[in-house]
Amino acid sequence: MDAILHFLTTVAMTFVACFIVMPIGLAFARRLALYVVVRERQCVVFELFGKVRQVITEPGLHCPWRSMGPFAILLPVFGKKFTVDLRVDQTYLRSQPVNSEEGAPMGIGVWCEMVVSDPVAYLYKNTDPMGSLRANISNATVRCLSNMKLSDMLESRHGMSSLVRQEVSAKSREWGYQVGSIYIRKVHFRDRGMISQIEQKVVNRLRQVTAAIQQDGSNRVNVIRSTAERQAAIEFAKAAATRPQIVGRTLSQIAESPIIANALFEVLETQNLLASSALDVNIIAPGVPLVYAMGAGGPALSAARPPAIPR
Repeated sequence: MDAILHFLTTVAMTFVACFIVMPIGLAFARRLALYVVVRERQCVVFELFGKVRQVITEPGLHCPWRSMGPFAILLPVFGKKFTVDLRVDQTYLRSQPVNSEEGAPMGIGVWCEMVVSDPVAYLYKNTDPMGSLRANISNATVRCLSNMKLSDMLESRHGMSSLVRQEVSAKSREWGYQVGSIYIRKVHFRDRGMISQIEQKVVNRLRQVTAAIQQDGSNRVNVIRSTAERQAAIEFAKAAATRPQIVGRTLSQIAESPIIANALFEVLETQNLLASSALDVNIIAPGVPLVYAMGAGGPALSAARPPAIPR
């Protein structure tokens, strides 16, 4: 029983020491500036009586008492501690108003990447360094990119980005910033009426191009068709020219045999007679005179004409 009670007492004391006493003691030590923890991409600045006493940029566990000496005991009461973020930051300025050389109202979207290079200048030379940097980028964009040709403004974004970066970098260093990349991400028209006109022009141009393509296709088809018709006409002309020669050669071969020639001509003559629309066939009964049968006897003879044989 005593062993169990001793075990529970030890557990309770360990719990209190680890989760209550130790956090309170570490917090009190940090309050007295006995140690300070600096994280990755961070900087800690200590100020005492309006003067920067120490700047710690190396990540890890540091003791201000070793570097500041007896002044460290006054930090909790009279000093200040600032933590500066040294990570890369980004900002984007939308639709900065500029005018082209032709007078077109344009909007420029600027993307900027920056990092704090001088924590002391960042803290003490400007009360709002980020706002000042954004204003500086905006002013540099308007100042450097105004009155450019519209074609250059729409095409040469790399050159525009370099101009803005050179203008911004010098002033940003005074505020503790180091400007990384500045890039012109978007160039657009700000006037809705101009946008509508450009869209209408683009639509009209597309219609013209479409009509030109259709006309070119029709012309090509007509050329191909005319070429085919010309070649067909040439072949038909060749066939028409060779037809009499072939027919004449065949007839000359037939004429070599009189019997075949007479039979052929009789067949052709009969065929022509049968194909004639004015053909009238009369059947004459045996023993009837030819003149009488053809109606040469007049009306009186017509009455005595024998009845027609039904067909």
